[in-house]
Amino acid sequence: MNEKQIHKFVGRFLEATGCSILEKSNAHYMVKLSPEADRELTNRPYYWSFVDRVGAEPETMTFLFVTDKTRYETMLEAPAPSPDSSAGESLAPAADAALARSFGFVHTTLAAPARVPRDDLYFGSRRLDQLFGATRNKGSFVFLFQEPDKRGGNPYSSTPYTAWLGINMRVELTCDRKREEIHSFGVSLVTGHIIENFHDRLQHKKLTPRLPANIHLARNGISYNRALTLIEQALERKLKGYDYTWAEGAAARLQEELSRIQAYYEPLLEHALPENKSAIQEQYMQRQAEIKWQYEPRVTASAINCGIFHLEGID
Repeated sequence: MNEKQIHKFVGRFLEATGCSILEKSNAHYMVKLSPEADRELTNRPYYWSFVDRVGAEPETMTFLFVTDKTRYETMLEAPAPSPDSSAGESLAPAADAALARSFGFVHTTLAAPARVPRDDLYFGSRRLDQLFGATRNKGSFVFLFQEPDKRGGNPYSSTPYTAWLGINMRVELTCDRKREEIHSFGVSLVTGHIIENFHDRLQHKKLTPRLPANIHLARNGISYNRALTLIEQALERKLKGYDYTWAEGAAARLQEELSRIQAYYEPLLEHALPENKSAIQEQYMQRQAEIKWQYEPRVTASAINCGIFHLEGID
């Protein structure tokens, strides 16, 4: 994940959580956190419990998030124009504006505190991991609409939209080795039609949480529970077609390991003193459980995230 991708992600996070951006460039954001973001990022449970208890107006924190350290340091080190000459005085505003444009610098009229905590955001940094975690927690379910094409169409007509239940599923095929797969399914809540690779279909569409103008939503024909059942059945059919020779090999290795520890512990139990047998038996059972957990083949499926997506057309 490069600096440009981090900068874009941070900007989207701040916008989605309603933060007030005091200052920004292509390399940084100075931002006053919204109450929602402050609760997620500042680890102030006692303060927020006090605010919730007494109903006080919260005072959120202000941060400087640097998404490109090299570019930001270069911007800080850029020389200020000299005020000595009249020509310099007349050109200074234009020079400052050109420098600001070169860094994509934007400054708002909101006041920032004198001292602002700084966080350098890079892949692997603690603060960026916090933003990822908050995004996962809050973004596990979405409710979005496809943005209509504004270049044409009759402004007095109404476009039908279909609601889709989209779910990204993680499938884990596990033994002493492990393989993970991601499967994306979408089910039309109008017709019950189900498609795979639904995430790829969404990648080419612009989505918004706001209801667009001049559209109407088709009436749902199936319930959410029915749609979820259809997805489970589709995934089950897909998994039944897999080659499970890996599971047979894992089961054979499991029996080999169980036989090996059996050959070790059974003579040990036979010749152990009576007062030691219970401890050895407990150790034997624990070792068996560990071996089974490690080698026993299993397939598990879990939902990563999901959402209701209203897409143009009747499908």
